[in-house]
Formats: sequence, C-alpha cells, structure tokens
Amino acid sequence: MRKIITAILTLVLISMPAYADNIDKMLSKQHINHGIVSISIKDAKTGQKIYSLNDKTPRQPASTLKIITTSASVNTLGKDYQFTTALYKSTNNDLYLKLGADPFLKSGDLKQLISTAKSKNIAPKTFYIDNSIFDATEWGEGWQWDDELNPYMPKFSAYNLDGNLLDIEITPKKNSAPTIVVKPFYPINIMNLIKNGDYTNIVFERNNIIAPNIISAKGFITKPRVFKIPVLNQQLYFDLRLEETIRNRKLEYYNPLKIAKLPEENIYLVDSITNDIEPALKQTLKNSNNLIAETLFKLAGAEYTKSTGSAQNSYAMLENYFEKLNLNSEDIKIVDGSGVSKNNLMTSDFMTEFLVKLYNSEDFEIIEQCIPTPGEGTLKNRMLYFKDNMRAKTGTLSDTSAITGYITTRRGKIYVFNIMIQDAKTSEADKKNIEEQILRQVYMMN
Repeated sequence: MRKIITAILTLVLISMPAYADNIDKMLSKQHINHGIVSISIKDAKTGQKIYSLNDKTPRQPASTLKIITTSASVNTLGKDYQFTTALYKSTNNDLYLKLGADPFLKSGDLKQLISTAKSKNIAPKTFYIDNSIFDATEWGEGWQWDDELNPYMPKFSAYNLDGNLLDIEITPKKNSAPTIVVKPFYPINIMNLIKNGDYTNIVFERNNIIAPNIISAKGFITKPRVFKIPVLNQQLYFDLRLEETIRNRKLEYYNPLKIAKLPEENIYLVDSITNDIEPALKQTLKNSNNLIAETLFKLAGAEYTKSTGSAQNSYAMLENYFEKLNLNSEDIKIVDGSGVSKNNLMTSDFMTEFLVKLYNSEDFEIIEQCIPTPGEGTLKNRMLYFKDNMRAKTGTLSDTSAITGYITTRRGKIYVFNIMIQDAKTSEADKKNIEEQILRQVYMMN
C-alpha cells in the first residue's frame, strides 16, 4: 500500500511541477523579473489550480476588467435589454424626449423622431429633455487629464450621441497652410499649427491652465484626413443637433429646450429608437469600446437600484453580482466599467476564480460568443497560433499589459487563465510576446 501511495505521489510531483518548470524556464529566458508578472491558471470546470505566480498580488487589470463588469451588467439588465430613446407628447401639448444613454444613438435618429412628430402635426408649447437616467458625472474615477482628447476615451452621459466624437477634417493646401473643418458644426477653438509635409503626424493638445478653451493642432499632413476627438460638452452638442433637426424638419417650435422629468400620467408615445444589447456586448469585449463599457455599467447600476445611474449604484450592483457568484472581493478594487482607471486593482487569482464561476453560469453562453478569438477584435493580429482554441480579453495601459480568458489545450482540457505584466522598462511588444509564450506552454499542458 505504501508503495502505491509513493508511486501516485511521484506521478503528481513529476507531472504538475513540469508545467510550472516550463513556464518558469521560459520567463527566465525572457530575462524578465518574475516579480512584475502575475499568472493564474485553473481548470474551467472544477476551479482546480494548475499554475500560479504572484496570483494574490494586486495589479492594474486594464481592459481585461471589462469581462467582469460586462458580465455583471448583462446579468442585471438581461439578455433582451434594449437601449431606448423615446419621444412623448403630453395632453398639455408638450414634447418630452426621454434619453436612454444609448451609445449607438445617431443624429439621424433624432431626425426620425422629429419627423414623426411633424407628421402627426404636433406643435409643442414646450420641448423638454429628460436626462434623469444618469447623474452628471461624465468620466470615470482616476481617468487621466491628458487623455481628455483621446478618441478612445470620450465622456459618457445621458446625452450619448454620434459616439460622442467630432470629425476634424484636415486638408493640405499647395500655397497655404492646411485647412481645418469641424463636422458637424460645434463651437470649438482650434489653433492651426499644422504644416504641409511628406508624412502625416497630427497631435491635438489642450492646456487646461493657460487656454482651456483652445485646442492646438500640431504636426504635418500630406493628404486629406479625418481625425476624431471627443466632444467636450455633450449636452451642448446634443442640443445643437436636436435644434438643427427641429429647424430642418420644420417642426413649429421656436423656444429654448428645457430639462424636466417625464410625467407619469397624461402622456403618450410619439416614436422611439431602440438598439439591442448584444451588439454592445460585442463592441465592448471584442473591440474594447470604453464608451459602451461605461454606459452598460452605469445603466446596470441604475437598473439594480431603480434610480439614477451613478458610480456608487454601479458598485452596489457589482457587489450584489459577486455575492450571487459567491466571490470574495476584499482583495480587489473596481472604480470604473472599462478598466481605463489606474485606480482599479485586480489579482490573477480573483480573475480566474471569476472566470470559473462564469463558465459554470447561465450567462456564459452570451458572454462567450462576444469574447474575441485569435484573428478578430483586439486579437486581430495576435495569438494566431491558437486559432479557435482560445477566447481572450486583452488589456493595455502605460506600463501594463494583461490578457485573460479561456484556452483549450491540445488534449482538450479547458483552462481559464489570467496574465498581468506591470513594468515600465519592458516594451509593450515584449510584454505581449511574453504573454503568448506563457500561453503556448499552457496549450501544451495535459
């Protein structure tokens, strides 16, 4: 009996540490400090720990956080949730536009709503906007001030429209400075410091201390290009587009727009614009869209508390979700829905524990199909070695690279994994290469 037990222990010691040994050797070959890397690998079905390195060390998860916040949001909102922007008429002949913070809402949708009102011969006494779905906070905690002109980080609010982005059309001229045109119209001051050149490299900057109302456009341009920058005042942009539509559709209303909550009685629906949640999930997880991630997170907070969407209500929703999954979140910190903030803290152990719970939950089917496989979304040019054997969410911040998800090994085992590398000296390309080398070792496991 003692010989049998000894033999079993020998097999375990030979097989399991071999995985760890291969990963440790690979990390050593990369000449990277083991202390800056966190890794956790577990069996997706049982949660059994397969490999770990610094898995209890809190690090910045970057956009891998979206896999948690998006799962919580869809669990709260429901798979059939629709973003809804609706126009109502009261018996007092007033119009109410109830905003739904729809991240897919376009200016053309406003034209549809106003055209419907015009076709029904509505001439409103007052035109109200109900923006009560969200509070007035338009950015996440800890977002960096110098990212305010980053098109991947627009503000988010009840007034979401046209992706909350402006088109900046820049055209070089033969005998004069390049021209700058803002489309559509929006009152913005741009200092044109662009020159004609043999290559294109444009940078937009704003000094909030010296000239907060002026954006400087610097660099060189060789052919016409359209650049995008975030709308700085979303309510102003929304009002401009709505007023423009009212004029163009000849709706008989000439007074200022006002803000008021939609009455509960004596109203009827004129028209509405709806968009399904599933495309939002795909945009968030496949393409890492920050605007949509934050909107979903805030909407879920509003739905959970049955009140106005706010960061605090979203945190309450998230804690409730963790309780449902029986997850202890004491060692992590989540302050936004996108992972943009450097105030977010995550451990590899918590992330893989979450992925195990998700894998065994009813939400997994809809989330799984939204996580990119190699060759699509943020993995378009990455991890191609694994083909359809992986679904993973990536994350990148300055000094940080992360990846998390599910991998099917060459022998058919399904593992969850999380890798976070936080280091100022290692290049982004080297961090991502190390991630792939680690996962190749995981793929070869039994």
